[in-house]
Amino acid sequence: MRRPAFYSRSPREPRDAADPGATIAQNASDGSDTTQAQPALTAAAPQRWQPGRRSFALLLALVVGMGATGAVMWPKAGRQLTQKDIDQAVLRTLHTATLPSPAAKAAEIIRPSVVRVVGYGTEKTTPEAKVEKRGRNLAKGKPAEAPADEAPGQQVERGVGTGVVIVDKGVILTNLHVVAGSETIKVTFADGLESPATITGVQPENDLAVLQAQKLPDDLIPATMRSTADLQPGDQVVAVGFPFGIGPSVSAGVVSGLNRSFRSPEGKQELGNLIQFDAAANPGNSGGPLINMDGEVLGIVTAILNPTQQRTFIGIGFAVPIENAASAAGSPPF
Repeated sequence: MRRPAFYSRSPREPRDAADPGATIAQNASDGSDTTQAQPALTAAAPQRWQPGRRSFALLLALVVGMGATGAVMWPKAGRQLTQKDIDQAVLRTLHTATLPSPAAKAAEIIRPSVVRVVGYGTEKTTPEAKVEKRGRNLAKGKPAEAPADEAPGQQVERGVGTGVVIVDKGVILTNLHVVAGSETIKVTFADGLESPATITGVQPENDLAVLQAQKLPDDLIPATMRSTADLQPGDQVVAVGFPFGIGPSVSAGVVSGLNRSFRSPEGKQELGNLIQFDAAANPGNSGGPLINMDGEVLGIVTAILNPTQQRTFIGIGFAVPIENAASAAGSPPF
């Protein structure tokens, strides 16, 4: 570290006044009595400390000593970091800082693109409609079998599911069974904006529907889609949706298998080429995105397997690969 030079602030004086020895020598050469002159000089003008060569040398030595001490205390500014320094810094950060989980980071990336989808119509009496109604009642803190609040003939929630925005113009992918038969569809975006939506395309063989929202947020962010060509069993995945209307909810798991088939409980439809996963999913997750740890959409959650009629999750869920889902919107991404 460079330090500024030190300068003495003592006033300059003539050599004769500053060096008594010179005066004495001059008097001796003139024949004067130096024995008497010395006391007179001492009595008349007491000596003051003057910064001469010795003082300057002492000051220089002090500065050099301080510089040497600083060199020991402070490392050189130009020293390069080694791999060992970097490893130690990373380990110290891992031990002292709490980092978000990969699932939390992935969910935060996809969050602006996830929407709640609700289909409205007259109340149905099918088993599926009854299960969904019980789930909605429980989500609202009511008894499972509580009667509907709507007056007779008034539209009620017939299907509650999830969707994901894939185009910033408001194009949304969801499951066909979430909106099928609905008289009115509403979607709620991440910022709370609620908008009517219409069905612009369907792909029944994959239980997919494409929606177009009528109103859009100012900063709508579409999801990023990722090919499943390199997807393998054991890869980490996250399911984001509105199970029983609660959400957005996040669950994490892994890919359990590929190219699976699923037949609906009623036996009306069989889906193929599905991604099997074990991240928790329940009624309401349908139509939501299945994503990787980078927040990229791998598929659309479409079904859960349960040998009973309870329609609750037992560890086996299925998603339509995003290649099929995007083709339903007429824009294969890969």
